[in-house]
Amino acid sequence: MRSIAILTATRAEYGLLRNLIVGLNAVDEFHIEVLVTGAHLSMEQGLTYREIEKDGIQISKKIEILLESGSPAAISKSMGLAMIGFAEYFTDNKPDALIVLGDRYETLAVCCAAMNARIPIIHLYGGDTTEGAIDEAVRHAITKMSYLHFTSTEESRKRVIQLGENPDRVFCVGAIGIDNALKEEKLTKEEVSREVGLDLAVPYGVVTFHPVTLEGNVEAQCRELFAAIDYLKEYQYIVTGANADCGGSQINQLWKEFIQERPNVSFVVSLGQKKYHSALKYASFILGNSSSGLSEAPSFHIPTVNIGDRQRGRLRADSVLDCKIERQEIVTAVQTVMSPEFQNKLEHMENPYGDGNATERIIQVLTEKLSNETINLKKTFYNIRFQLQEE
Repeated sequence: MRSIAILTATRAEYGLLRNLIVGLNAVDEFHIEVLVTGAHLSMEQGLTYREIEKDGIQISKKIEILLESGSPAAISKSMGLAMIGFAEYFTDNKPDALIVLGDRYETLAVCCAAMNARIPIIHLYGGDTTEGAIDEAVRHAITKMSYLHFTSTEESRKRVIQLGENPDRVFCVGAIGIDNALKEEKLTKEEVSREVGLDLAVPYGVVTFHPVTLEGNVEAQCRELFAAIDYLKEYQYIVTGANADCGGSQINQLWKEFIQERPNVSFVVSLGQKKYHSALKYASFILGNSSSGLSEAPSFHIPTVNIGDRQRGRLRADSVLDCKIERQEIVTAVQTVMSPEFQNKLEHMENPYGDGNATERIIQVLTEKLSNETINLKKTFYNIRFQLQEE
């Protein structure tokens, strides 16, 4: 029996991994260990490890690493704590493989510890691009440490291969967030309304605004978004909290101050996946800079107003409209996606991130690769032939 550790550090990450955890637990050849760290264990971020326990998933280990200030120095120190904490864990409990998702700084630190412990790393969603955030560098670094790769699109698969990874270990499976969005049970609109304290009979948008880690002046960016929301008073707004990146705490505090005299805006630090997808089901639009606006929202056939550069470089469906972090641009973009012309093209739109069967594909590949093959961590750089353009 192969033991597989699965790392989760944030609510969004767990939301994507949940069905994969459940699916792998049902495979007789695997023993699954769920390792919880980062924002899950933060009071400020809502102690979201409780959502994992509520789902009936056993947590093998909680490793606290997060320093609450969210400054660049605090993030670097948190990475150091992650390396120390997980180095100790991997010394006492060495799994046969480690599954990680995405591009967060704590994930990079854990991967460093796993690499040093000679633990094969299985990376979900390398090859994506987010040119406006430090995540870009983190994601590619994790790719180079990893043994198996699962990508959301064929374009991303090609990028992983371009980074020197053997095509035999790179699999395009689609985004598992689509699986969850399409298949999980949803709350009724009335239940969502009670959860967030808004009358959702009025058209509403779901808003998530994360810090753009390669830019500064978070407050000025928030003020532009706030001004646009104040102008668009005909809508209600469900706002979910920012992540634990540098500047995230500041954004959440600004939201808490902003909603005080605005009864049409509700701020929730963490909705959890079921409530979040239920909110998307009945929403008129998504507003902000979350990756879910690009990957999951198209499956609900609702438009996304994507603000700023955080998601620059990612593949986009026809439902996504980009704009600058400027109040008038945001207002114009919302008005555009709510126009009859824009709405008409949403009904038959296909999601470029997959068909909702990524989880099954991942389990099938893992069963084949981990159960039947010998793992050799001595990777050879895979060279591809290409021709540079002459200057």
